[in-house]
Amino acid sequence: MSITPTEGLGSPYFGTAAGTSTTGTTGSTTGTSTSGTDQMNQDMFLKLMVAQLKNQDPMNPTDSSQFLAQSAQFTSLEKLDAMAQQSAQALSAQMAFGASSLVGRTITYTATDGTSKSGTVGSVNFTSDGPMLGVGSDSVAINSVTKVAS
Repeated sequence: MSITPTEGLGSPYFGTAAGTSTTGTTGSTTGTSTSGTDQMNQDMFLKLMVAQLKNQDPMNPTDSSQFLAQSAQFTSLEKLDAMAQQSAQALSAQMAFGASSLVGRTITYTATDGTSKSGTVGSVNFTSDGPMLGVGSDSVAINSVTKVAS
């Protein structure tokens, strides 16, 4: 009986060799970029899976269906994460288009002191907190708008 090492074998699900470490890089087999945290989680999953395969009992190997189930779950999780990121980007774009369509319109909004104010939107600034409407000297968050008029 011979034991074949698992290092250097590629995987159609992950696109990298099972024994290869890609810590510090970003990338994905789907062509989209991933953050460092996502890549770290992928690397940890692969390292754990390789360690599991290396340290299994040769007389009682791990069931291949469990390995395939783990691979499928990991792939599903990656795809769900990508979909969540795309949904967040779509929402951000929709908010940007909505805010830019308010330029030149009169809005009523709740000011920071809790009072209701009105004014014409002169500009839109895109910040990390979302679009901010320029109304006179005020900067108004789009979620503070209570009424829009032509």
